[in-house]
Amino acid sequence: MTCKPRGRIMTGIKQLKVDSRQEVDVSPTFEHRVHIPSSALQRSRGNVPEVEVQVVASVINSSYFKVTESSQRSRIPQIYRRNGKVFRDSVVCVRAGTRAVENLSQPITLSFKHNKEVESGTCVFWQETSAEDGTGYWSGQGCETNYTAHEFICSCNHLSFFAVLVNPGISVTKADADKLSYITYIGSGLSAPFALISLFIYIYLHRRHPEKSISLHMQLTVAMFCLHLTFLLSSLLVQLLKEKEDSSSCLVLGLVLHWSLLATLTWSALEGFHLYLLLIRVFNIYVRRYLLKLSLIGWGFPTVVAAVCGISRVYGKYTLNYSNSNLTQHICWMSNESEQKLLIVSYITTVAFPFLVVLFNACMLGLVVFKMWDLRRGDRNFGSSSDWKKINKEKRKRLWKDCVTVLGLSCVLGLPWGLASTTYVSLPGIYVFTVLNSLQGLFIFLWSVALAWSKSQAANNSSARDSSSQKMMTTSFNSGY
Repeated sequence: MTCKPRGRIMTGIKQLKVDSRQEVDVSPTFEHRVHIPSSALQRSRGNVPEVEVQVVASVINSSYFKVTESSQRSRIPQIYRRNGKVFRDSVVCVRAGTRAVENLSQPITLSFKHNKEVESGTCVFWQETSAEDGTGYWSGQGCETNYTAHEFICSCNHLSFFAVLVNPGISVTKADADKLSYITYIGSGLSAPFALISLFIYIYLHRRHPEKSISLHMQLTVAMFCLHLTFLLSSLLVQLLKEKEDSSSCLVLGLVLHWSLLATLTWSALEGFHLYLLLIRVFNIYVRRYLLKLSLIGWGFPTVVAAVCGISRVYGKYTLNYSNSNLTQHICWMSNESEQKLLIVSYITTVAFPFLVVLFNACMLGLVVFKMWDLRRGDRNFGSSSDWKKINKEKRKRLWKDCVTVLGLSCVLGLPWGLASTTYVSLPGIYVFTVLNSLQGLFIFLWSVALAWSKSQAANNSSARDSSSQKMMTTSFNSGY
């Protein structure tokens, strides 16, 4: 503010005396523009009688800003933290008058030009920490982001050091958030009743053909029904609770939702394990009290984890903050209040554990595809796979059955959970993950219908005309799986 250049022009900085009763536009560089309303200039005067105020706008390299170390970041509220790279390493400093200016009713506007080299960005300002080491962090509090074809437009309610973080996460607008919410609610609303119908189908099949695989399908379906139903109740209840974050009802629903998610993933892993026994350990796979032992794992593991987390008071109202604004969503899940516990529990149970389950089951599905291909190669009636033009209707039908089998197994093994990694890459990835996982109950229903149909076909046709597909679907998946 007090620097007075002499003898040469300083680039990247603009100083000027302005009338505080008028708004002002300042452009420290060709790529940056700042608009300050008169209300902000008048507040910056303080008790000084002079009408004119000094305004300074400058561009500083982001390397001068030392971000707080990870060991200290746990003390920073999650809603204020932003991760990412500073756009073009440029930080715009805006100062006016003799006093700090904040909580403006008319925000200041900053424009950062771009050449479409980035797809998303978040407007932030520099917030120093209480530690006297000169460190801080980028916060989006009080700033809103608008993205046009040529520039980022930041609207902030204070004067400070401003920047745009590019790719701090996928930018989700309010319109996208509303669409994703509708997709999730509609998908779960369909999955819950369809999962219940699937359970009745499996019960019917189990009474007619008592098999271990159908019992596993029943357990998985129960867990999935609880997951979608509890999710809907958690989302509905948190809207009714409003500010009552420590409600015991929300705590209970958060616990049941976490338990249901763990149970669904655990039973998906057990489905993969059972498939391993059928395809690898074809002979000598008798295990005493097999279903009882699997049930102890499938229901016991989630219960122990949820009980420990419940005793540690991890559950409560959770607020999801989107990366581009102050837009939030609420659900009864793990409370934001216990952030360190939330970080540990969430990483282990919703990142590491699903990753291991999806990895193991993906290997099992790959083994299924290999076995099916091996059976096809051994089937002389199937013909050469390279002679596609001569494949008749019957052979195409067998290929279609194999594709349906693989897709159905993908849902049973919980492989759609693996699409969670795409949510960190692009907005379409978020949509794909949301659609497929919210409709898991419907996919399980389709698999149960296909299983019932294949059993009826096997019963009506005792002759094995399809020596490969019949072996895989009827012998392996129906008798064992």
